[in-house]
Amino acid sequence: MGPQTSLLTLIIIVILLSSYSILAKPKPNHNLIQQTCKNISESDSNVSYKFCIDSLQSDPQSHCSKTLEKLGLISIKLLRHNVTDTRVHIKELLKKNKDKKKKFDPFVKECLSDCLEVYSDAMATIKEGIKDYKAKRYGDCNVKLSSVIDASTTCEDGFNQRNGVVSPLTKRNNDTFQLSAISLWIINMLNNKDNLKEGEL
Repeated sequence: MGPQTSLLTLIIIVILLSSYSILAKPKPNHNLIQQTCKNISESDSNVSYKFCIDSLQSDPQSHCSKTLEKLGLISIKLLRHNVTDTRVHIKELLKKNKDKKKKFDPFVKECLSDCLEVYSDAMATIKEGIKDYKAKRYGDCNVKLSSVIDASTTCEDGFNQRNGVVSPLTKRNNDTFQLSAISLWIINMLNNKDNLKEGEL
């Protein structure tokens, strides 16, 4: 076999392997995610369609999720990650506050401490909510995740109690709110679906 034949064989192998890797790579389940986000954003003006799409597609597991149940669990886990990350961020802000050059106004410091408390509580609540969700106790899960929405608004409202104060957590609170709303919408859909099944029995 000559050098040209060997080169041609090598090129064919590379092309075949490349084609296989493209075909084997899971693609996002666009239809389920897009339809879900369309329904959510149309029923809740506080939830951005783009935010919903970007958030759900950011989790690799959503690429192969074919049911609303799986998508719901992904949304709650994204919420948990956001709440955990926000809590860490608040702790870092309070830690930096010990530096005399970067000291916050006492009012802002108090607000941050309050936010740390509500986000710490939210972490434990989401953990329990995931257990309820996996056990299909959607009503109980709904109650728990509703309190997480309250945590984000409570945190943000604290800063708004004084004129001229800018919350350093506005984006994070808004993300928490939207992720909670996405999860709650899916949970309500699943809960209604189960109630319809029970009514048919």
